[in-house]
Amino acid sequence: MPPRSYPTARQKRLGAELRKLRERAGMSGSEAAAYLGGERAQISHIESGRYGVSDQRVRRLAAHYSANDKHLVDALANMAEERTKGWWDEYRGILSPGFLDLAELEHRATYIRSIQMLNIPGIFQTEMYARDLIQSGVSDLPTAELSARVEHRVRRRDIFDRPTPTPFEAFIHEAALRMRYSDTSTMRDQLDFLRTVSTWPSVTIRVIPFTERITGSVHSMVYAGATIPALDTVQIDSAFDAGFLDAEAQLARYRELLDSIESISLSPKKSAQFIHRIAQEM
Repeated sequence: MPPRSYPTARQKRLGAELRKLRERAGMSGSEAAAYLGGERAQISHIESGRYGVSDQRVRRLAAHYSANDKHLVDALANMAEERTKGWWDEYRGILSPGFLDLAELEHRATYIRSIQMLNIPGIFQTEMYARDLIQSGVSDLPTAELSARVEHRVRRRDIFDRPTPTPFEAFIHEAALRMRYSDTSTMRDQLDFLRTVSTWPSVTIRVIPFTERITGSVHSMVYAGATIPALDTVQIDSAFDAGFLDAEAQLARYRELLDSIESISLSPKKSAQFIHRIAQEM
């Protein structure tokens, strides 16, 4: 089977974690390949996510690397075992890989915490608001791709329709609630929908009012929790692309950032009232 041309972010992450285990063991790629009975290129492709790897092989490699963190090894084996394609794969070749990677990240997460500074979180956007927001950033986007982006954004909400919905805590700055990407009617509908979202059992909405002082380091991001903290992921929001961070030090900094933002945010009840008041002012 030829190597994957475009491995997903999750496939790359699995390979990167296997590389970390090998490097901690002080073993070269050639030595690891010899253990599997292959060549150096085989390990290189596995660690770049370009080759798939079975859960049994993950456990063999982990044992060979003397990896003694059972929870980490189990989690990596489970990642390797997840071979079922998700609904986002329907958009492969239509949307850029970053959109698909974000949908998979949200789908696999055990919990999600996000910060949005300038717009409503994508997963909670109405179709009309999403369309206007996307067009405001890319005015010449072909109609078919625009429709696909909006549809994909709305479908991301399937994580709340499962028997056990994903816990999602969103910190939204007041600026995001007041920015006019759409006409008044669309903005009111969006804010009304956001209030409805705040009543969903697994969703917590907290508003950061203008009156609260924040540091310049705060920016829009999504923190996706995994089955173990070592496999958590941060997605950095951008108008043109998505970046993923997973280094231990980076994860620690973003956990601290989220906790600091929580301390200055309004309670869920006060946030709902705040959102309603802004909608009435429009």
